[in-house]
Amino acid sequence: MATVSDLSKGNYMRYNGEVVQVEELLHRTPGNLRAFYQIKMRNVRNGKVAENRFRPGDEVEILRVETKEMQYLYSDGDSLVCMDNETFDQIYLDKALLGFSAAYVKEGVTLLIAFENGTNPITAEAPAHVVMEITYTEPGLAGDTATRTLKPATLENGAEVRVPLFINTGEKVKIDTRTGEYIERVK
Repeated sequence: MATVSDLSKGNYMRYNGEVVQVEELLHRTPGNLRAFYQIKMRNVRNGKVAENRFRPGDEVEILRVETKEMQYLYSDGDSLVCMDNETFDQIYLDKALLGFSAAYVKEGVTLLIAFENGTNPITAEAPAHVVMEITYTEPGLAGDTATRTLKPATLENGAEVRVPLFINTGEKVKIDTRTGEYIERVK
């Protein structure tokens, strides 16, 4: 078992039976009181942030986490089927691990997946931006570039995004997967 002093920012550990990632770690020595570690940690399953104080000798379970780049192949219910690019092994990844960005991921993109002990996926990260084609939107008119007015558009994977008035059906756009916002038109 490791102690709290072995932790650093970004480490994964088990806290109250849940997998958490250390976001902030401060060593405090207030006046003539005993020193302690103030740790801010984020639960990887639900995203909730918790803070706790630990004494320097407290034992914690640091998890061995391995990250791999895997290609997203297709969706199967509440799971995404991903393939390891080196061994061609396929895994089922829960969509909840991607969070909001799962709606904007298209087939063929590379995901960064973190595994606990090499087998259980605990986090997944989509690329920051994806280029997708607009399958339907109201037609744009000449001169609609002057204002920042947005209209709804349907992407090739069925997700909906708001785009400027000059974007037409069949055009490719760059989307931010973290927020779901339109960034620019791609030629």
